[in-house]
Amino acid sequence: MKIVVAYQWAPDPQEATVAADGIVDFSRAKPAISDYDATAIEVGRQLADATGAALVGVSVTGAAGAAPVATKAAASRGLDEILVISDPALEGAGTAMTAKAIAAAVGTLGDVALVITGDSSVDNGGKMLPGVLGGLLRWPVVAEVKSLAMSGMDITVTRVLTEGVQTLSLSGPAVIASSADAAKPKAPGMKDVLAAGKKPVTIKSAAEVGLAVEAEGTLRSTGKMSGPSRKMVQIDTADPAAAAAELVSALRAAGVLD
Repeated sequence: MKIVVAYQWAPDPQEATVAADGIVDFSRAKPAISDYDATAIEVGRQLADATGAALVGVSVTGAAGAAPVATKAAASRGLDEILVISDPALEGAGTAMTAKAIAAAVGTLGDVALVITGDSSVDNGGKMLPGVLGGLLRWPVVAEVKSLAMSGMDITVTRVLTEGVQTLSLSGPAVIASSADAAKPKAPGMKDVLAAGKKPVTIKSAAEVGLAVEAEGTLRSTGKMSGPSRKMVQIDTADPAAAAAELVSALRAAGVLD
């Protein structure tokens, strides 16, 4: 039995710079595995250890030369083996095409009981990939999963929602999107980094997994960050009653109060 973790190699938002006018610059941000995906890998590792399953990482890239670096960084976090779909035609691929590539990769692995993704991607953050992937595979999808357990192909997941804690039971195979706090990723040690170089890595083109890369609509971030304008209110009296009246008047003028 195999558990797959889909991970992304993308510019680290923590290394992006923000100018005074709110423009976000990713040009100098080094690529890395996002915290969301590191959490998903840790969730997968714990589940694989509990069930005896093999933990396989799957990633999609169109960037030349990215695969070797990305695979070593991912393998050091606990993956048993890695499959990368690397093809220049996938450069800038959107959610639909990326999901198709992952689905094609999963189809070549055989005996996959579960696909785990991170809570979100670090670039677009649309949280759409798990749902699209599940639709392509025709598997059930559950998002915001705090914890999960497996017994054979029977899966139990726990979600922490605004309304309370929800427990669901489903039969695999399935697609699970782990919540951002589902596990605490462990920082790879020297032993992990050295062992990563010995783990099996397969790099295939889109054609080798039977994927026809199609033109699609694209979603791009403009890099502009903006928030609601704020106006400072100054109270010019020491009298508490008068100060309260001025504050209420200012809030009503701002449309905060009716």
